[in-house]
Amino acid sequence: MNFGYREVCLDHDTGPRHPESADRLRAIRRGLAEYHGVEYVAAGDADEELICTVHDPDYVEEIKTFCQDGGGNWDADTVAVEDTWKAALASAGLAEWAALSALEGDDGRETPFALGRPPGHHAVADNAMGFCFVDNAVVAAQSALDEGAEGVAIFDWDVHHGNGTQDICYDRDDIFYASIHEDGLYPGTGDVDETGTGDGTMTTLNVPYDPGADTVDYLAAVDELIAPEIESFDPDLLLVSAGFDAHRHDPISRMRVSSEGYGLLTQRMRELTDRCDAGLGFVLEGGYSLDTLTDSLTTVHEVFDGYQPSQPDGSVSEDARDVLDALVDQGFGST
Repeated sequence: MNFGYREVCLDHDTGPRHPESADRLRAIRRGLAEYHGVEYVAAGDADEELICTVHDPDYVEEIKTFCQDGGGNWDADTVAVEDTWKAALASAGLAEWAALSALEGDDGRETPFALGRPPGHHAVADNAMGFCFVDNAVVAAQSALDEGAEGVAIFDWDVHHGNGTQDICYDRDDIFYASIHEDGLYPGTGDVDETGTGDGTMTTLNVPYDPGADTVDYLAAVDELIAPEIESFDPDLLLVSAGFDAHRHDPISRMRVSSEGYGLLTQRMRELTDRCDAGLGFVLEGGYSLDTLTDSLTTVHEVFDGYQPSQPDGSVSEDARDVLDALVDQGFGST
């Protein structure tokens, strides 16, 4: 794979013991050093004018000034320093690079993966939250739309619901958003009946699984609902908001996805974009056990190098089946 990476993303210093630290990127880089076929791209910053088409311009100016003045605690979880805005511009720029590279046809072993931080999917239109300042995936999607894409799908497999992505895209018909997340976990959004409004009706698909959902449950959501709905949407580009905190060994969640499971999800996304004749790109979100973050991400990379992850045993849990049935009642998967 081709990985977007900038050293400035390490300068966003969240302080000791914060789970979203620069050590995440350092661990990923160490892990990837053991694999062949890894290329790094230092993409440029996202343009602030582009960011202001996704976020409220007053908010952009406020957070920019907050960082220039030395930063601090924006809220209980979201910490900034003077260099945070520079890192946020770089992180959004890496996501934009991933989107445009995929849109232009980079695939197979050249599939782009943006390794930026701070992450983005909790940043709503007019506020930072959940470690996030700029919604990198939506900025990337908007850039692709500006370059001629007629539709973009975002599949968010981070264990937390991407409330920011949903918030920004909820009434839009040119971005389809799908999320699998742990029900009741931060930020408490992403119910099955949150399906979009106005022009965006039925362009949001939330799969809020109970704690304990595993790889089999995740694959069922993709196979039965998410992939068919994205295929029906027929995007020119699919972006994966790739958080790895649903891993069974991640300290922040109670989900049971394996490293092999992320490889299987990646296979599903490759097959889906082949059917849609769409580009495929990845944007890093969460993942807070350094070992499992690295194992999962390198498994994604290996899939593009020919690795065939092993299929899990077992069947869909009763709790997961109830959620999938509720989504069918909402109108998904019925065509």
